[in-house]
Amino acid sequence: MRDVLPEESGLWRHVEGVVKDVISSYGYEEIRLPVVEFTDLFQRSVGEATDIVEKEMYSFRDRGDESLSLRPEGTAGCVRACEEHGLLYNQTQRLWYAGPMFRYERPQKGRYRQFEQIGVEAFGFLGPDVDAEHILMTAEMWQRLGVMDGLTLELNSLGSPETREQFRDALVAYLRTREDELDDRSRERLDRNPLRILDSKDKRTQGVLDQAPIMLDFLDEESAEHFEKLKHLLASQGMRFVVNPRIVRGLDYYTRTVFEWTTLQLGAQGAICGGGRYDSLVEQLGGRPTPAAGFAIGMDRLVLLVEMMQQGPAIAPIDAYFIVSEEALIERAFEWSGRLRQAFPALKLRMHCGGGRFRNQMRKADQSGAKVALILGEDEARDDRVSVKPLRGQGDQLTLDYEALRQYMEDVISEGNGA
Repeated sequence: MRDVLPEESGLWRHVEGVVKDVISSYGYEEIRLPVVEFTDLFQRSVGEATDIVEKEMYSFRDRGDESLSLRPEGTAGCVRACEEHGLLYNQTQRLWYAGPMFRYERPQKGRYRQFEQIGVEAFGFLGPDVDAEHILMTAEMWQRLGVMDGLTLELNSLGSPETREQFRDALVAYLRTREDELDDRSRERLDRNPLRILDSKDKRTQGVLDQAPIMLDFLDEESAEHFEKLKHLLASQGMRFVVNPRIVRGLDYYTRTVFEWTTLQLGAQGAICGGGRYDSLVEQLGGRPTPAAGFAIGMDRLVLLVEMMQQGPAIAPIDAYFIVSEEALIERAFEWSGRLRQAFPALKLRMHCGGGRFRNQMRKADQSGAKVALILGEDEARDDRVSVKPLRGQGDQLTLDYEALRQYMEDVISEGNGA
């Protein structure tokens, strides 16, 4: 687990803001979910034989001897909330959520035991159109963030639960014949969760998988038709993709469409975003049969990708630093700063506190990263004006009344927003 320090927070806010703006523009509504759920929820949804449930969940007993877990993912909790509050009965829902998830796994570049996700879920939509909407939505995010060239869309279909089971049996039968060539972790998975072997990064195991059965060959007619329609919809919008039959996702509830956005920029942890359909999950958790689809974005990795591709904006920590020549003028300075904050709600204005010599205050103004220093001295206070000294680039110091200062700061803020 890690801290996001002040110098990183600006980029985080930018990336999160773009992602949330795109989601909202598609008509999705926010739902806020608890960080802790009953452990049983994840055992029934994610799958008892998955690595997440077996090895990675942070679980504990509360004072009532109930087994609780920090959420390892968001979909199960979202389904639970929708059922609990009657949001799915004869309704469709388009929802999104954001927040920390927790998994006890080996930390790697861009992967932490507490990690941030933004997730999107759609309930009540059976066709491939909502699958396409989710993929096109994510593509718009990447375009706005300037990282589309560093990402590849990979698609697969897992078919129905019945055809998935047929494929599982065929895969196990094949792998048994070459079990001694598999890596240790894959051999452990052979009995409990063989589909996860398809995700193995071991080169020798990958060689074995080259001759393994392919899930797409086992699709039932409806699933095959669904997949073809999805590919057609994406192609009609100019969306490039690669069909990767090894994508299975790490959660047992997926059916039919699964997809991942991957990158080569981050080493082994190449998946930035993943999702698909889970048409059986609502019923599996006690609700009525409800088609559903969704995706989640690993924000830690997305922010890292934006930073690596140098697409993050140059975000100044503050716009202006306000200093006074003597302590008696602090009240007037607060009045000026209050008027500016009221006029510009987005203005980042820092008041100097703690007194000190004028020269030291100016040094702190410069060190703050502010674009301008606002200076209130005896002469300025007498004339009801404030001096403005540019701290970045060229420009003369000016002494301005409120209306002129307001116009000046409007330009400063516009430059900071890239206008």
